[in-house]
Amino acid sequence: MHTELPETLHILIVDDMKPMRQSLRAMLKLIRPTWRIVEAPDGREAWRMIERGEAPVDFIVSDWNMPHLSGTELLHRVRSNRATRHIPFLMITAEANKEIVAEAAENDVDAYLTKPFVTATLEKKIAELLYNAAHPSPLARLLQRIEELEEAGQIDEAVKLAEQAVALGKRSSRPYRILGRLHLKRGDRATARKWLEKAVAMNQLDVASFHLLGRIATDEGNLDAAIGYFARAMDINPRHADRAIEFASLLARKKEHRRAEKVFRLVLRAHQHDPDRCQEIAQHCFDLGLFDLAAKAYEHTLRLDPSRSDLAKQLGMALRRKGQPREALPHLERALAEDADNIDLLLEIAHCHLACRKPIPAERYAVKVIRLDPNNAEARKILDAIDQ
Repeated sequence: MHTELPETLHILIVDDMKPMRQSLRAMLKLIRPTWRIVEAPDGREAWRMIERGEAPVDFIVSDWNMPHLSGTELLHRVRSNRATRHIPFLMITAEANKEIVAEAAENDVDAYLTKPFVTATLEKKIAELLYNAAHPSPLARLLQRIEELEEAGQIDEAVKLAEQAVALGKRSSRPYRILGRLHLKRGDRATARKWLEKAVAMNQLDVASFHLLGRIATDEGNLDAAIGYFARAMDINPRHADRAIEFASLLARKKEHRRAEKVFRLVLRAHQHDPDRCQEIAQHCFDLGLFDLAAKAYEHTLRLDPSRSDLAKQLGMALRRKGQPREALPHLERALAEDADNIDLLLEIAHCHLACRKPIPAERYAVKVIRLDPNNAEARKILDAIDQ
């Protein structure tokens, strides 16, 4: 393989450490002084720049471990967008452990480099990725066409090409996984399972296939098998938030609340700098009745974004349900200050005062609810409890 590196290339560097961004910039300028380079301090800012088209991007060099949006989460967004999915993506990692390799492979990373590395190594890797982009293999071209057909809803045609891809890519589990996913879209779970089982037999780190097998087992009502598949997937890549939420929800349905909490804690730790993801996990915990963890997650999210009165409301509700009405009151009252006629908030505060054995303020809030909603049954129950 030989590629003459282009004189013009627009490269996006993504890393939360400024010295690393400066080092990468210096290396890239040594390779080709004419290359145009832009920087982003994290994946969220990088995706904002890409989505808004603030600068052309022909190549992405991204760190793996970053706050707000990790390298693999950025990669997932790039690959999920039709306009950006074919941008070569080079991941930089501190170590190439099983979790990182599986997570990157699941999102179709082009290559990764482990720190430290020298300029010659970076140049070689960029040349390799640019060559592969310009000269895709027959299998790569076939997979791209399958992707286009799938997006167009032409599943039958995509299945035919996927069968050809299996014959071409006998050493890769990806064509098997794609064929399984396509049959699943057809509604043929049995055939989908067959191909996905072949994928995991070929590659024990094919985390996406374990995930899909878990979904099939869930749809069939076989929760024990589903939990087993999801557990395998989580063991390979514990950072995948959507998968973790599905897995924890399954565990909660089986009344395995301790295991469910453990999974939620794991994914919270992995996404501790992302307020949107933390809020999502907090809400799932709340809905599943895991109020202690919900309260901690809402509290953490509120620290990340202190201006959110809606989070104060949710935190207060979680604290009341975990048996801490006194601690819940300041958060609920803060939320009420911005939404004085919110019936749900008024009821929550009334319940808190009642639990704290303060009937007079409890009555005051319940009466206000009755004024707003004369037929409110919950407010009537609170007043009846005070009268007793």
